Amino acid sequence: MSKKKSAPSGQIAGNKKAYHDYFIEEHFEAGLSLQGWEVKSLRAGRAHLKESYVLLHDGEAFLFGCHLSPLTSASTHVQADPTRTRKLLLHREEISRLIGLVERKGYTLIPLKLYWKNNRAKLDIGLARGKKDYDKRATEKDRDWERDKQRLMRER
Repeated sequence: MSKKKSAPSGQIAGNKKAYHDYFIEEHFEAGLSLQGWEVKSLRAGRAHLKESYVLLHDGEAFLFGCHLSPLTSASTHVQADPTRTRKLLLHREEISRLIGLVERKGYTLIPLKLYWKNNRAKLDIGLARGKKDYDKRATEKDRDWERDKQRLMRER
């Protein structure tokens, strides 16, 4: 009996700018090592991925710059650091493959979306290549043309 990979349900935060600035070539799903107040903050939808990035160090993956706003009612005895470095949970084979691609081929790891899956917080990581300015203009031009084409088809 094979398991179907379900679509991400319950998106918490997204990073639309990543699709504008990078060519996303592959997606990876990673778990997050979180503290209790961070889970409460995610349940309230108080996360931002806009300026975050993923780094590989000593055979482990870490999420930098992800901002989780602490709730005022979460806890009084824990010092909440909203932008602390969080460890990502990936399989050893995935990490070694990513290390090879990032170090040798010049790719970047970009967090794309944060979502719930089976009551666990997951992070969708994109293996990305940076876009040049002319690539961004070409993408925008194609998008505008598609929009105009749809408008022309409706008018007929």
